[in-house]
Amino acid sequence: MPTAHRITWLGLAAALIVLGACSETSKRIRFEGEYYRASAKAPRSDRHNFVVSAGPIARGIEGARQAAFYEGTLHCVTHFGSSEIAWSVHPTQDDPGLLTVDGNRVSTSGRCIEWPERGS
Repeated sequence: MPTAHRITWLGLAAALIVLGACSETSKRIRFEGEYYRASAKAPRSDRHNFVVSAGPIARGIEGARQAAFYEGTLHCVTHFGSSEIAWSVHPTQDDPGLLTVDGNRVSTSGRCIEWPERGS
């Protein structure tokens, strides 16, 4: 392949990589002006009950709390179409000292509430 074609293809590939990275960044949400990594995990057999964690808390505990709340809400809306959650410790309303701190992350658990809840 001639050098000019290689340069063109390499330039095109680099542009696509940059554009792909920009679109991913635009999907991220800031809390208190910072980005936090958050995740909600639940067993496949029981998606109602989940554990959510967010961090790093070194960027600010308030932002990590908001990210945890958002991620838990997203989990319930995605799986059950409802944003109602029974929290063990509410990430944004309860005292921050009640949240579990593991390293540089905060965590808590919750249960998605469906209306009417199955089996009721």
